[in-house]
Amino acid sequence: MASFGESPDQRLAGVLRSVVTHAHAVVRETRLTEDEWNAAIKFLTDAGNITTDTRQEFVLLSDVLGISMQTIAVNNQACEDATEATVFGPFFVQDAPRIDQGEDIAGGAPGQPCWVEGTVKDTDGNPVAGARIEVWEADDEGLYDVQHTDGRVYGRAWLESDNDGTFRFWGLTPTPYPIPHDGPVGTMLQSTGRSPYRAAHLHFMVSAPGRRTLVPHIFVEGDPRLEAGDSVFGVKDSLIKTFETHDANEPTPDGRSLDESWASTRFDVVLAPEDV
Repeated sequence: MASFGESPDQRLAGVLRSVVTHAHAVVRETRLTEDEWNAAIKFLTDAGNITTDTRQEFVLLSDVLGISMQTIAVNNQACEDATEATVFGPFFVQDAPRIDQGEDIAGGAPGQPCWVEGTVKDTDGNPVAGARIEVWEADDEGLYDVQHTDGRVYGRAWLESDNDGTFRFWGLTPTPYPIPHDGPVGTMLQSTGRSPYRAAHLHFMVSAPGRRTLVPHIFVEGDPRLEAGDSVFGVKDSLIKTFETHDANEPTPDGRSLDESWASTRFDVVLAPEDV
């Protein structure tokens, strides 16, 4: 503990003292063996080796240990009726394609079409125009585009809210899927009898000048995984939304012609002030 006393960065020193305190306590309380410690080192090495530009095993590890949600909890102080945040996940990428209002993010991926609409407002109820809305999701096979090796792009895009704060787009009805479990994190889950499955969800990231960037995703009301448990502990009751199913012959909100059933949902976003 004293070795950090001369650190020029006292915040860093304080965090490291806390890490050392708790890590040493784990070793003492569990009477950790040298073989177990070596296994832990190998586990972390394997997590680093499998990590790429499109797969972040350490984010996955943080997620399944609940550390991601704990970090979100301490960094997103409740503010009036501002929308709650949840886990970021390992599949966001920069440079997603831009779409206009009402366009489709699916990019040809398999799944039931889903109309998503809502508003972006501040905590005073004023519409937030020009908010950047990033959205991304898996297809109905539970795969994100970056899990393929051919460079395909689907299930992700960004758009801006209109002057009245509204937004709308076509996507896919979310379905449950397993997190990547072919690496060390998956081995850990299997060894402890835990399921890798996530509740069905659609990711958002909403940002605007003067507002705290919000990273939520919405969950499907009635999804059995909501009861069985989400492998990364990301579910919040306020983010569970109704996804209404419509027959193919029912008119769509924008007049789009479909020869299959489709769904619709609404997600109204409230952004907290940046300095809260």
